[in-house]
Amino acid sequence: QVQLVESGGGLVQPGGSLRLSCAASGNILSINRMGWYRQAPGKQRELVATITSAGRINAADSVKGRFTISRDNAKNTVYLQMNSLKPEDTAVYYCYLAQSPAVYWGQGTQVTVSS
Repeated sequence: QVQLVESGGGLVQPGGSLRLSCAASGNILSINRMGWYRQAPGKQRELVATITSAGRINAADSVKGRFTISRDNAKNTVYLQMNSLKPEDTAVYYCYLAQSPAVYWGQGTQVTVSS
C-alpha cells in the first residue's frame, strides 16, 4: 500500500509564494510519476505539474514560468514551488503518484490566494 502526505498549503496574498511538499511511503517503485493536481470550487480537477522518476516534467500552461516542480527520489518526496500566485490559483491541491498499475492520491491541501 502507498500513502501520500502533503504539507505547505495556506493563505497567501496575490504575488506571494508557497511551497508544497508531498512525501510518499509504502511500496514505492523506482519508476513512477509524482506531481500535483488541483480542484477549485465548482470545477473539475486539473493537472498542475508532474515529474517522472527520470526527471521528465509535464506542466499546465497556466503555471509555466511561475511554478516549479522537483523531487527527491531518495526521500520519495515531490515539491511544488509556487511563485507569483494569483487568485485563480486558489484550489485544493492534491498530490499524485502513478506507478503501474495503480494511481494514488493525497488527502489534499488548501491553497488560498487572497488580499
